[in-house]
Amino acid sequence: SFSNSSANCWSCLHPVNMFDSCNVKFYHSKALTSPYPGSRVERSQVPEDKVGWLIEWKDYNPVEYTAMSVLAGPIWADPQIDDKGFSPKFNERDGEVERRSLNSVYVVENGRPRNPVGRTGLTGRGLLGRWGPNHAADPIVTRWKKDRSGNKVAHPVTGKNILQFVAIKRRDFGEWAIPGGMVDPGEKISATLKREFEEEALNSLQKSSEEKAELEKQLQKLFSQEHFVVYKGYVDDPRNTDNAWMETEAVNYHDETGETLDNLPLEAGDDAGMVKWVDINEKLKLYASHSYFIKLVTEKRGAHWSEDPGPEC
Repeated sequence: SFSNSSANCWSCLHPVNMFDSCNVKFYHSKALTSPYPGSRVERSQVPEDKVGWLIEWKDYNPVEYTAMSVLAGPIWADPQIDDKGFSPKFNERDGEVERRSLNSVYVVENGRPRNPVGRTGLTGRGLLGRWGPNHAADPIVTRWKKDRSGNKVAHPVTGKNILQFVAIKRRDFGEWAIPGGMVDPGEKISATLKREFEEEALNSLQKSSEEKAELEKQLQKLFSQEHFVVYKGYVDDPRNTDNAWMETEAVNYHDETGETLDNLPLEAGDDAGMVKWVDINEKLKLYASHSYFIKLVTEKRGAHWSEDPGPEC
């Protein structure tokens, strides 16, 4: 039920066929960021035409880096590959840890998983806890923008209604983002989506049990209704390395009438610095691939995105 505009290049990035998209650069631009986030480590340079593993590159000499916070062995992190007693089962569910990719089977070389999209100029895990895919969930919670009398607000140029979503300002990178987070071992995606939204946008960790119960009741309505899976798969993320990468499932929960969400007390918690309802349009500069996910939601909902309907490629 996508509109015709999705016949342009963005749709070739849809998870089903994203790897042969005409715009692969979309996939590894953030994953080539230097210095690596939270460090002074510079990635070795990877020219655009040498990203893909199928291109032979004998002199490829990536930098090895895993952050101290990961090497310290927190519960969310794997041990190093050569640690005794660590024999991960790649490409399958490994105990409570999901090591399958949302896209396809990935190559394991010398005991290390290989980034399915290509070279990043950095080996090891950087800031990521797991070797291979690191699974996240991104709840995109939306409502229609309304005026004081409660009527939907349309964009003056396109005439399409303006959609709003709950955005948090990330403390780590200072960019606006969807209030998502990592899937805990053994946790169902649906539970992660709800938990992350509560922790990051409603600060549920700081609430009393009565307040929490009230929030739960309101959110149950929203999170149990029909929802739209916007995207599942690999994410071009500044934390990705040759051996560890982010994957996400982005899901849109839409409050058509606004009754559920209008009463929610938005309050930043956990990793968030600020939280607010943000009007959606193409000028939004969001973290990682979040702008792309948001664009897909506007297509699905027939909402305003851009004043310029031209092709994107």
